[in-house]
Amino acid sequence: MPDKPIIQPTRDGSSTLYSSQFEQPYHSRSGAVAESRFIYFESNKLVEIILNREPLSILEIGFGTGLNLVLLLDYIEKTGFDSKVSFTTVDAYPIDPETAKNLNFGEDLNHIDYPNILSHIFSGLQPGWNFIKIKEQVDVHFFYGLFDEMVLPPKTNSPKPFDAVLHDPFSPESNPEGWTADLFQKIAAHSSPNAILSTYSSASSGRAAMSIAGWHVARQPARTIGKREMTVASLSESQLSHLKRVNEQRLAERWKAGDFG
Repeated sequence: MPDKPIIQPTRDGSSTLYSSQFEQPYHSRSGAVAESRFIYFESNKLVEIILNREPLSILEIGFGTGLNLVLLLDYIEKTGFDSKVSFTTVDAYPIDPETAKNLNFGEDLNHIDYPNILSHIFSGLQPGWNFIKIKEQVDVHFFYGLFDEMVLPPKTNSPKPFDAVLHDPFSPESNPEGWTADLFQKIAAHSSPNAILSTYSSASSGRAAMSIAGWHVARQPARTIGKREMTVASLSESQLSHLKRVNEQRLAERWKAGDFG
């Protein structure tokens, strides 16, 4: 049984957790909320999609503290978004309800009753698929298990392809199963043609796996959150026209040559 993760503050005042199992924090110590807003809502155009007010389907790899879901609820409330949202997520090591209740995401999010929302989610999880209705328009489909055990999509009444992919597992070095070509192929098969995948990592091995799986991959500057760059990918090249692309062909060749282990 993994040790209980430890709550730690970050520079913007919001909480993260430190995992002794993976020897990493769940979020950047420069600011958990700031990092997640930039990577998973701004860099991937998800805020723009929300503003379009169309029904929305999101896949998250690595539920972690639940911060991305909390931020999604914040954007929904602040923009008046009133369409249906399907939020599919996966995590093999969910935190306990008590830890979830003690997380602090800052005063800006206090209007969301996230301690009780997250505690409710974590207290009722069973191995496999779990369905949780957060509010009338927001459904959460939570797979409690390993990434490679997850079968997409779950049997729901909303088989809409994913519009956005929030790729947030631990790093390729400590959690390689979250960065395999097979996983990225599985995600691609259930995503819309214009879907955008965003992740905090700039690792060449992860970008190579995306390239092998058919994703177009680009660099996203991220100095505003204390990183040199992060990664944005899409099944449509036009979605990345504003960014500097990586050499997907070269990365794929290196992958096939075994350069990444």
